[in-house]
Amino acid sequence: MSAIPLSTIEATQEEPPVNLWRDAWYRLKRNKLALFGLVVVLILGFTAIFGPYLTPYDYLTQDLQARNAVPSLHHLFGTDDLGRDVFSRVVFGTRTAFLVAIVVTFIAVAIGLILGAIAGFFGNPFDSAIMWLTDVTMSVPNLLLVVVINASLKTPIAKWMEAQYMATLNPFYRQTIWVDFFLVFGSMALISWPPYARLIRAQVLSIRSRPYITAAQALGLSNWVIMKRYVVPNALGPLIVSVSAGLGTAMVLESAFSFLGVGVNPPTPSWGNMISDGLRVWQHYPHLLAAPAAVLGLASVAFSFLGDGLNDALNPRGSK
Repeated sequence: MSAIPLSTIEATQEEPPVNLWRDAWYRLKRNKLALFGLVVVLILGFTAIFGPYLTPYDYLTQDLQARNAVPSLHHLFGTDDLGRDVFSRVVFGTRTAFLVAIVVTFIAVAIGLILGAIAGFFGNPFDSAIMWLTDVTMSVPNLLLVVVINASLKTPIAKWMEAQYMATLNPFYRQTIWVDFFLVFGSMALISWPPYARLIRAQVLSIRSRPYITAAQALGLSNWVIMKRYVVPNALGPLIVSVSAGLGTAMVLESAFSFLGVGVNPPTPSWGNMISDGLRVWQHYPHLLAAPAAVLGLASVAFSFLGDGLNDALNPRGSK
């Protein structure tokens, strides 16, 4: 038997160890559309955090002498029917969209992760009950559920806040925007968790039959420890991809609900209510519709490209 050349052994020893995240980042950088989506998402994230502090006007400041002004150097996206700067309102709407998308997605992922992991790992009767709840939730029309939640809870919560204000004179209870956010977060999370639960369940069903799970059980580790250390971490790859796409979906849903009047209501800027206002006068003032619609479309496309790129990057079969 011939000996292995020393140069081959040295070359093998010098090769860096395989790293999933480094290899995924390398594949993501090669995907131009995914890189474009990542750059746009980072810019929108920066705008959501710092944009309202950098805009030339406050999003509530009215100038009735400059009503419905066309885009210019003084007002990049023009002004609305109250003389408010549309660019400042679109920038603040980015914060609204990101806040709703991140909070809703976090709540939905947390619910889906817990229920999906329990259903997949422990099996019946937990599996049957959780999947039944998932099917029931997905069978209810999203808009109907959101309308029912808003119609049922908004008035009682508003009355309670008014009563608290009269009792304490604390101006916080006059800020009804928190009621809108609370209802939007809750209702959107209730309709968004089932896909995450199904995804995690499928991953856990595949992982729990692996040899290292059997070895952990043979060593006497409890089911909760096995789920925490071995099952859930190995199921996070597809979940990360789903979350990146889910953020864009949550933004579109929030805009759709605000457009229909059951989401974030004026005067708080939201891309949805801005599109709703612009749609009424788009024939005379198209910039009022074009500006928020274009930003919403760009954000949706960017998250879609990023989600597809992450799917290819985190897929081991994509490596060569």
